[in-house]
Amino acid sequence: MQIKSSRKKGVLVRRYKRFLADVELPGGEVITVHCPNSGSMTGCSAPGSPVVITYSGNPKRKYSWTLEMVYQDDVWIGVNTSLTNKLVREGLELGLIDDFGHLDAIVAEVRVSEKSRLDFLLRTLEGAQTYLEVKNCSLVNDRVAYFPDAVTARGTKHLEELRLLREQGRGSAVLFVVQRGDGEVFRPAAHIDGFYDEILKKVARAGVRVLAYRADVSEEQIVIAKKIPCEL
Repeated sequence: MQIKSSRKKGVLVRRYKRFLADVELPGGEVITVHCPNSGSMTGCSAPGSPVVITYSGNPKRKYSWTLEMVYQDDVWIGVNTSLTNKLVREGLELGLIDDFGHLDAIVAEVRVSEKSRLDFLLRTLEGAQTYLEVKNCSLVNDRVAYFPDAVTARGTKHLEELRLLREQGRGSAVLFVVQRGDGEVFRPAAHIDGFYDEILKKVARAGVRVLAYRADVSEEQIVIAKKIPCEL
């Protein structure tokens, strides 16, 4: 996935109010940009970190620039969670994510209950179906990628939806995308959200597939690089 050509580098001044960040441009001007990430951004929001921002060109937006990535711990880290599903779709279409057979259709935003949707429904040429929920992972410590980086009731709800689908005999999976190049293995962040850790292990025992892929992130592009082990 190519990053927009209308991009600039800057330095992170601060991230605040969840969806805002102040960035200092090379000339010294400080601008407020949209931060499309609802997590805590632990490990990727240190003031003084180099960042990449892109220009939207949408006149209806209050903040024209978007925070795309942060350079910390000697790696670029993708923090724009709105790109994660696009990255996974690209990986599925190119065969970089090949856990689900030969795909015939990739359906996005599939309703599974009155109040809940999952990210994808995958259909194979042979007729098999898998409901897939995607999660962005940006927290890495000592080569271990962790999710979540904050307590997530919504994420736990998605796991329960996947478990119910599996109990009905349907294929279901959760895929964690590690948007930084230093994650070698994935683990649930029990030290941050013990309940999510408990439920993830529960749904895995029930037959929900738990997968993790690492992406290579540079100033120009983000691409799915390799599958990494999941340690539950």
